[in-house]
Amino acid sequence: MPPQTSLVHAQDHAPSPTRTLKRGTRVLEPDVYVARLNGRRAVLKDYRRYRRTPLAPLARLLVRREARNLERLRGWGHAPQPVATTDALVLGMEYIDGQPLGDDMSAVSTDLFQQLRAAVGTLHAAGIAHNDLHRSNILVSGGVPKVVDFAAALAMPGWLARSGFGRQLLRSELAKVVKLQTRLAGTAPSPEDARVLVDPGWVRALRGTWTRLYRGAGGRGWGRRRRTR
Repeated sequence: MPPQTSLVHAQDHAPSPTRTLKRGTRVLEPDVYVARLNGRRAVLKDYRRYRRTPLAPLARLLVRREARNLERLRGWGHAPQPVATTDALVLGMEYIDGQPLGDDMSAVSTDLFQQLRAAVGTLHAAGIAHNDLHRSNILVSGGVPKVVDFAAALAMPGWLARSGFGRQLLRSELAKVVKLQTRLAGTAPSPEDARVLVDPGWVRALRGTWTRLYRGAGGRGWGRRRRTR
C-alpha cells in the first residue's frame, strides 16, 4: 500500500449537489451526491443533517473513519481517491464514472475478475477487510474494477488478521468474489475456489448452535406476540 498522507481541506462548506445518488433514510445514513469541487466532479457523503444533534459526534466519527480508510488506499488504482473534506460532517472523494458490476454484461470477463481478485488480494495482504463487498459496491470503469464505500472497512493489525476471526472475514470476502464470478461470468469454481466456499468447522458449529437456539426459542414462544383475548 502507498504511504498515508493527509486529506486536502478544499473549502469550508459543501457545494450544492448536481446529482443525488442516494438519500439517507436510516439513522446515521448520509445523503450521497455528486458535486463540482475545485472544477472537478466529486462524490460527497453528507451527514450535516445531524449537526447540533446528539448524533453529531457519531456522524463525525464515521466521516473520520472512512477518511482514514481511503487515506490508506491513496494511490491504489481500485478505490476512489480522497480529494477533499469540506466539513467535519462531509466526506469528499473522487467521482468514478462507471457502472455497478453486472449492470453492463458486455464488461464482464475473466480478465475483469482476475483484476478484482488481485485487488481484493492486495487489500487482504494489507490486513484490510472491506466488509460490504457486493456488486453495487464494485464499479466497472474503463474495464477496471473499482471498489467503493469503505465505511465498514476494517484495517486489522497483523495478529488480528492472522486470528480465526480475521481469516474468516477475509475468506468470506473472497468467497463473495468467487460467487459473483460464478453467477455473472458463468465460470465454475476451481478446486481451490471450492475450498474457499466451504465455511470452517467452527463457523458451521456456531451457525448450527444459533439455528437450534432460534428454533428452540420459537418453539417456546419467545419473541412471538402475546395472544390477546
